[in-house]
Amino acid sequence: MNLDETPNEATRRAIGPEHLDDLADLSVGELERLYREAPAPASLEALHGAPVGRMLTVRGPFDRPRARTRVAALARAAFFPWRGKSFEAFDAETGKGINRVHLLGERFEFGLRLDRSVIDGGPCVLLDYDRPDNPWLIRQIRDELRELRPGLFLGPALFKTRRDPVLVLWFAIDHR
Repeated sequence: MNLDETPNEATRRAIGPEHLDDLADLSVGELERLYREAPAPASLEALHGAPVGRMLTVRGPFDRPRARTRVAALARAAFFPWRGKSFEAFDAETGKGINRVHLLGERFEFGLRLDRSVIDGGPCVLLDYDRPDNPWLIRQIRDELRELRPGLFLGPALFKTRRDPVLVLWFAIDHR
């Protein structure tokens, strides 16, 4: 699927903070602004492997400075269950992946492809959980990713509703 030209590595610019901890200090609105500015990666092969993942902030009452600090501390804690995602790129535009969950191993497989973002209609990497082997609740999740800088990806986790997907939280993937 051709979703418009994405910048090649030579023309990419760094957007936003450089580290996961600094991204976790940002509000839902600030993360959305960064996401809107960021391009989709030039190739899904940029995600290939098992990068670290971090939940950044949760929409709603947790999107206040003190609450964000607590959410960020929780997401960094050794006992926090989500560790990241593992990606396998089949080619530049398709692949698959799975979540890495502490004590449970790998769970909740997803398809991987270039698509249009529900946030702004621009190109993104779609993580599609609508697979028969996933529980119903997981099948309602739509994750997207864009690249802030080489190896650092930002994405919304959305929940599908009868109308439009609803933003639940922001997360990041660090492949550096």
